[in-house]
Amino acid sequence: MEDLVKENRLKELVELLNRASKAYYQQDTEIMSNLEYDRLYDELVKLEEETGIVLANSPTINVGYEVLSELPKQQHPSPMLSLDKTKEVAVLADWLGGHEGVLSWKLDGLTVVLTYENGELMNAVTRGNGEIGEVITNNAKTFENIPRRIPFKGNLVIRGEAVIKYSDFNKMNEELAEAEEKYKNPRNLCSGSVRQLNNEVTAKRHVNFFAFSMVADVLDELQIKEYGFDNTVTGRFAWLSKQGFEVVEHYVVNRDNIEQKVMEFAEKIADHDVPSDGLVLSYNDIAYGKSLGTTAKFPRDSIAFKWADELAETTLLEVEWSPSRTGLINPVAIFEPVELEGTTVSRASLHNVSILRALRLGLNDRITVYKANMIIPQVAENLDCSDNLVIPDKCPACNKDTTLKDENGVQVLFCTNPDCPAKQIKGFAHFVSRNAMNIDGLSEATLEKLIDMGLIKTLPELFHLDRHKDVIVNMEGFGEKSYDNLIASVNTARKVTMAKFIYSLGITGIGLANAKVIVSHFDNDFDKIINADISELTSIDGIGEVLAKAFYDFFHDDSKKELVDQLLNEITFETETAKGVQTLNGKVFVVTGSVEHFANRDELKEYIEKLGGKVTGSVSAKTDYLINNDVTSTSSKNKKARDLNIPILSENDFIKLAQG
Repeated sequence: MEDLVKENRLKELVELLNRASKAYYQQDTEIMSNLEYDRLYDELVKLEEETGIVLANSPTINVGYEVLSELPKQQHPSPMLSLDKTKEVAVLADWLGGHEGVLSWKLDGLTVVLTYENGELMNAVTRGNGEIGEVITNNAKTFENIPRRIPFKGNLVIRGEAVIKYSDFNKMNEELAEAEEKYKNPRNLCSGSVRQLNNEVTAKRHVNFFAFSMVADVLDELQIKEYGFDNTVTGRFAWLSKQGFEVVEHYVVNRDNIEQKVMEFAEKIADHDVPSDGLVLSYNDIAYGKSLGTTAKFPRDSIAFKWADELAETTLLEVEWSPSRTGLINPVAIFEPVELEGTTVSRASLHNVSILRALRLGLNDRITVYKANMIIPQVAENLDCSDNLVIPDKCPACNKDTTLKDENGVQVLFCTNPDCPAKQIKGFAHFVSRNAMNIDGLSEATLEKLIDMGLIKTLPELFHLDRHKDVIVNMEGFGEKSYDNLIASVNTARKVTMAKFIYSLGITGIGLANAKVIVSHFDNDFDKIINADISELTSIDGIGEVLAKAFYDFFHDDSKKELVDQLLNEITFETETAKGVQTLNGKVFVVTGSVEHFANRDELKEYIEKLGGKVTGSVSAKTDYLINNDVTSTSSKNKKARDLNIPILSENDFIKLAQG
């Protein structure tokens, strides 16, 4: 009976951990904390040892998921194994024994293998599933610090980590006004950036590469002398640096000083610009390390160290439900302040309703908290599990009904009121966003402050922020320079294309592409546009009855017309000029589904229009191509495209078409 219980638990853990990994790596969603994942993983390892059962799909033997994109595939000359891990410094010391080791950051990005021949970068391949990776050579050539040519003229294969630094990640997110457009973390953004089909997109993402090993067998003395380095990890790092590579930060350690070096790394984490999720310890003597061989999953020449998260016990005081401009209401745990990693912590995001319920939280429960990777506060465990929290059925901002939605298997809470005050910021944020009026310096936080202080109540008041200079320069995060930059950006926004202005108004269903189609149809005549009736609008390819009615209703609403008239007093229209080689000139596209190789669908649409193409919202006889990564889908758009014999392109197919 006991064996059956263990076997059932083993199967349950495999399913749960695989689901968590898929959500984390493929869907950019968290259904459990890293601490919880590690705890369950260790439980699974123990059960596999006790029962002797290891399922074929167990995460303890699967190195990684199969690659999903349509990039060319390439098999690695030798498998890229993952590392065994520990959270105990004592284990590192025992593992090292009397040998000399090299301790370095375990970078949190995407592992890439580079091949150089005759001094030229010839090939770049992602780690993939450890045996087969994706060829990303053209993208690698756009990495900010990667050498395209090196002095060494022989064959060279190196491994390293592609990463996006926190400073670059934060700058990119600051440029995105909409919360749903913001990138979740540097690792996922880096993974998507490295695996682009359009390397122009990769080039904009500021990807860096840090080398951490050379792929080669033990060299004989003649080869060592010829290559110019000894057969040690540090020797190869030094040689790679001379070739122009940035190598991962590393230090020589032994059993006596390794604890001190781990502490020194830990002290750097808060200000370290390169994402890291731990450390790697390797034997400095490469020949010795290789002589130890490998297990089925791990090499024996290196081991990973994950931070032993500092846990603190505290009491849950309340769960704050924080509404956003998108309607999403996020749960935040508020607890008695505790000291963690040198700072005082009193709140932690619970992410979503699924995580909150899994923790079985209740008021006054004793909970343990920690900082993930020593940075982000998280709830680790609930010691009481009273499970008495009630999910609010009313929005805390407007007191209207809430609803629970299921998104990729994760339960999230939303406000159903379209006029919720918390959503007011969304209208302002949309108006100033990059694809609309493009007013820099007005982040969501800044807009919220301006609204809370009563400085802006309507959109036209954004153009008169100079009336409140004395207040703005004294706001937190502002000063004379920030104020001057903001006013300059406001004045620049006074000249805008007609399509971007229409898009900025937030008309239901009218995206930038639809706005451009409407403007083009009416030859940039704004009076004709705002006075068009529904039949005129539906005659435009891609504008159906629903969009036409929303557009018509907006411009025939007295309050909206008054708003538009006030805004027209502040702006002037400029003509948008086409740029770039027009490889898609005259072609009509419809874009549907999720995208993988562009930041979002708007970026894909802009790319099409830059090359002379046109994007509409629905498939019709005038459509030339439907872009949908799920080519075999039975969706209504795919079905209509097949009925009309319109080609359905994946992003890969589209890029080939766009490149001529």
